Amino acid sequence: MNKYKRITLDGLIFQNPTFMLVLGTCPTLGLISSAMSAAGMGLTVVVILTLSNILISLMRKLIPNEVRIPCYIVIIATLVTLARMFLEKFVPDLYDSLGGFLALIVVNCIILGRAEAFANKHNVLESAVDGLATGMGFTCALTLMGIICEFIGKGSVFGLHIMDFKVGMFATPAGSFLVYGMCIALFTYVINLFERSKRVKANKLARENLLREAD
Repeated sequence: MNKYKRITLDGLIFQNPTFMLVLGTCPTLGLISSAMSAAGMGLTVVVILTLSNILISLMRKLIPNEVRIPCYIVIIATLVTLARMFLEKFVPDLYDSLGGFLALIVVNCIILGRAEAFANKHNVLESAVDGLATGMGFTCALTLMGIICEFIGKGSVFGLHIMDFKVGMFATPAGSFLVYGMCIALFTYVINLFERSKRVKANKLARENLLREAD
């Protein structure tokens, strides 16, 4: 498999930061009661994660190993500050809805984790693809859960009224936690089915090859 395709599939599906690695739980539970806030946080993380991966990959041979984590935090904090200034100036409603969770991106496990596990070991292009794919995996997961929570809890999607029936609990952190758990369970179940199917096909192919060689 092409390495960029593998990196992309890992970030989006097989190592999805939200459903598979269960990272970034704090903003996930805090923001998925609104689809707009969830999508806004996700897209902000995409930009910061991609740029931080690129910068860390560029400087990986210059940063002393002993101080690499503080250096990563400085780079990420700078990008987060610029993002906050941009959102406050041009998208104030989104800035207000994200609240303190925006500042917490600095120590988000997803961004620090990709910097440590990937960006400081790979070239710039691979790191950029990893950052974009992982960020999009996070964004898709948050937006999906945001749509579910807002639809059931408020009867709307992205602020647009859909129905009058609603279950208020799903607009609260408790409802977000419930939706998060169910989505993780469903996602894991589907991935396990896929992996099992791949193993069955691989075993079948191996048996056919053995029979062919025996003939």
